[in-house]
Amino acid sequence: MSGIKGKVVAITGASSGIGEATAIHLAERGARLVLGARRDDRLEALAGRITAAGGEAVWARTDVKRREDLVDLVALGCERYGRLDVLINNAGVAPISLLDELRVEDWEEMIDVNIKGVLYGIAAALPVFRRQGFGHVVNTLSTAGIKIVPTMAVYAGSKNAVRAISEGLRQEAGARLRVTVVSPGIVSTELASSMTNLENQAQTRAAMAMAISPSAVARAIAFAIEQPADVDVGEIVVRPTAQG
Repeated sequence: MSGIKGKVVAITGASSGIGEATAIHLAERGARLVLGARRDDRLEALAGRITAAGGEAVWARTDVKRREDLVDLVALGCERYGRLDVLINNAGVAPISLLDELRVEDWEEMIDVNIKGVLYGIAAALPVFRRQGFGHVVNTLSTAGIKIVPTMAVYAGSKNAVRAISEGLRQEAGARLRVTVVSPGIVSTELASSMTNLENQAQTRAAMAMAISPSAVARAIAFAIEQPADVDVGEIVVRPTAQG
């Protein structure tokens, strides 16, 4: 099935930023949304906005560090809508710092959310996709994984781990499943709030002067989803023209 209208799309990290913008954009195009994030109030409000505008959306509190939460999110989509067409693994954190600072707990958080959270999503959705005979995994990466710079070693490593996992999944998936990675550059989101190093947080907020809107990334994701079933858009990079 090509296009977006009628597709059932689950999104993690849906309560703000890229996830929220993608949910709104896809709902406007006729998708049925299954929204997951940790903030219940934001999810409920977003689902309310979508349904008030004539769209369809359900939600469940989802912490991607908990495998059972991803299982429940996928199950919610299947129970409510009868299938799942797309899983967007979008939840992510970026508590960046120099390796010398030895912020090991921050490293573990990035591994748990950015890598294991994606794997838990794949583990939940892949059996459903196999039974259906179709499905699409979209993983949100970052241009930080393309151009490695100081303070971003672990964050970039987490994103490049998902890049490798995504390519392996693509090759294993066969002709009926699609896999897309989207690498945004500087985007106006709340990602800086996950940074425990206040200096890096301030620098990131300053860089927001050149940031693109989350809706720009949402449109890129929609482009990949709307292609005919035999077309797999493997990777999209979307960033500000001013970004080096």
